[in-house]
Amino acid sequence: MNMMLTRDKLYSLEQYSRIRSEFRTTIIEHKESRRVALGEHATLHFEDSLTMQYQVQEMLRLERIFDAHGIEQELEVYNPLIPDGANWKATFMIEYEDVDERHQALKLLAGIEKTVWVKVEGCNRVYAIANEDLARETDGKTSAVHFLRFELAPEMISLVKQDAAICAGIDHPSYQAKVLLQKEVRDSLEDDLD
Repeated sequence: MNMMLTRDKLYSLEQYSRIRSEFRTTIIEHKESRRVALGEHATLHFEDSLTMQYQVQEMLRLERIFDAHGIEQELEVYNPLIPDGANWKATFMIEYEDVDERHQALKLLAGIEKTVWVKVEGCNRVYAIANEDLARETDGKTSAVHFLRFELAPEMISLVKQDAAICAGIDHPSYQAKVLLQKEVRDSLEDDLD
């Protein structure tokens, strides 16, 4: 299970500047084991304490934040994105390279964030609770980035711990996808659960 980040789990700006390159390489590899492509234009990036530590460390570095109050403010922003042992949390991205195509797609895909699901073998689908921080749909179109939480029942957690397969997908009228999670991703997500 992943724990919330605290100041004592972070590197100082000086320490981070020394290890940043190596840490970044570790994070890139780690994130790859937590990335799920849902069709050609949508991706789930499952978050955990390590991915959020990287986000916090980068924000502290960019903003040159070193005082206790500033660090606590960053932790308050990013800690809610860390799973708590009974759920998975993910950044959901809709990606189109062409700006005009993306603009049109985001109109067609209004509400897509509510149709993203995960399914543990032997259980029903769990649909995402989307954007608890703020609304990300405006003027009849959706945002390209959403924050999702998938709450798992105890029996689902138990089945995942027994190596049950996990699928993920999207059930939107304008975008459907379904994928069986690769073993590396499945095992990484298992580590998030109590």
